[in-house]
Amino acid sequence: MPAEPSPTARALRAMEILRARPGVTAGELAACLGVTERAARRYVGILREAGIPVESARGPYGGYRLGRGTRLPPVAFTEPEALGLVMAVLNGHPASADVGDLVGTALEKVIRALPENVGRQAAALREHASAAPDRFSARPDPATTGALVAAIADRRRVVVAYRSESGNEWEAEVDPWAVVVRHGRWYLLCHSHRADAVRTYRVDRVRRVRRSTHAFEPPAGLDPVAALEENLGTGWEFATRVVFGAPFSEVAPWIRPPMGRLEPSEDGCVLIGSTSNPAMYAQEWLPNVPFPFRVEGGPELRAAVAALASRLAAALAVRPVDDVTRCPQSDTDGSSDVF
Repeated sequence: MPAEPSPTARALRAMEILRARPGVTAGELAACLGVTERAARRYVGILREAGIPVESARGPYGGYRLGRGTRLPPVAFTEPEALGLVMAVLNGHPASADVGDLVGTALEKVIRALPENVGRQAAALREHASAAPDRFSARPDPATTGALVAAIADRRRVVVAYRSESGNEWEAEVDPWAVVVRHGRWYLLCHSHRADAVRTYRVDRVRRVRRSTHAFEPPAGLDPVAALEENLGTGWEFATRVVFGAPFSEVAPWIRPPMGRLEPSEDGCVLIGSTSNPAMYAQEWLPNVPFPFRVEGGPELRAAVAALASRLAAALAVRPVDDVTRCPQSDTDGSSDVF
């Protein structure tokens, strides 16, 4: 059960309401804070005691408002908000606890700007909480991300220089629809004019962004997250086709969107997709699916699966008896000279 907000936290919230709604009545302020009118007046008193001028007027057009010329900090955090911000940053960017990290530097500035009692708690949380890095996450360049987001907001086409996981590089003119963060990785969802199809590019692999003068309109009713999930396994260099000898309903929960599109078939189901890294597909993705399967294509994925099978078979190969160092017989007390 969440903790009850402190009087200071509610007073700060009252100040935000007064700034946004000059002339708010005691009843309206109480409703916004979820307290009684008497309590709302008490929080106004806390603000006045802190030196923040709050004016009040009676009558049908009366209410509370901040005094003319009141200078307030641009952002006021309550303690739960500040702690929640630090927790979110550490969770999403573990390196922010390190000295010199870009996000960590920004977080330190925010903490220093907080009121002393709130900042003390936020600083302690940052100092004493640790986050294990996610080896699958990838942090894109902020300038590249900013350029893409600006083009999305302005609905301007861009030319991106891209380097795939396999090392291939190319340029593509795209309509940037959205940036989507998924499991610690940032993706650009776009329409590629080179392929005349929807594409998903890892933002950390975008080398350059050049804005075009052409405008575009995103699809009506676009759901960026759903569209990304649907298209993650399409458009890569190496085609994949895997047949499973189990019903679609049983296999589907084990298939990740980057693996491709799963379709029912007469004898089970078939997974059709593409990848830029056949070795990862063979070594990390397919073995996690607990059903019999047959790799029909493409040749790169078949070769990667064959190489994996050879390695595993070699790990279980029985060594010839002559190559095994024979150990002396055990002593009468049951001990032996095996080390």
